[in-house]
Amino acid sequence: MSIHETIKQFDNGRILPLVEEFYTLQGEGFHTGKAAYFIRIGGCDVGCSWCDSKLSWNPAVFPPVNVDEIVKRAANLPAKAVVVTGGEPLLYPLNYLCSELKKRSIQTFIETSGAYPLSGQWDWICLSPKRQQPPVEDIYMMADELKVIITSPDDFVWAEQNAAKVKAECKLFLQPEWSVYKKIVPSIVDYIMANPKWRISLQAHKFMHIP
Repeated sequence: MSIHETIKQFDNGRILPLVEEFYTLQGEGFHTGKAAYFIRIGGCDVGCSWCDSKLSWNPAVFPPVNVDEIVKRAANLPAKAVVVTGGEPLLYPLNYLCSELKKRSIQTFIETSGAYPLSGQWDWICLSPKRQQPPVEDIYMMADELKVIITSPDDFVWAEQNAAKVKAECKLFLQPEWSVYKKIVPSIVDYIMANPKWRISLQAHKFMHIP
C-alpha cells in the first residue's frame, strides 16, 4: 500500500497516526525556549536525506489514535500550547484537531514543509521549505516564520528565493543541518552579518539533550 493510500484511512481527521507526543521546550526558531506539547504525526513523502525523524515517514507503522485522546492529554499540561509536526502533518486534514484544541484555549503551532494545502486554525505557522517538493504557493503569505535548513552555501540561494515570497512581517531563520553543524555555522554567521534580515536558528534541544 502506498503512503497516499494509507493516508486515506485518516481522511476525517478524527484519528491520526501518532508517532509520539511529549511535553518539552521548543528547541528551534522564533519560539525557542518556550514550553509546549509536541504531537508528531506519521507520514511524509518529502524525503529529506538528512531528516532526523525518518522513523515517522511510513504512517502504516503507527496505529491510529483518537484525536480526542490527544487533545485531552494536551489540555492537562501547564503550557497551553501545542506544536504539530511530523513527518509532514499537512498530509492530513487538521481542522478537527485545531478546533478541539481551540475549545480549550490552547494555542496551535505547526511546523510544515508546506508541500500540501493548509488545513486547521493556527496561531503560528513555521514554514520550512524543501527543494525536492516546494511549498504550495498559497502558504507563503500565511507563514509567520520561514526556517530554511542550510547544508551547504548553495542553500542560501534557495533561502532567498523563499524569503521573496513571504509577507514582510514573517520572521526569517537559517538553521544549520545538524550533521554538518560545525562545518556550516561559520558560513551562516557570515551570511547573516551581511544580510541582517535573517536570524540563526540552532537546535537548542539537541544541545540540552531533551526531546
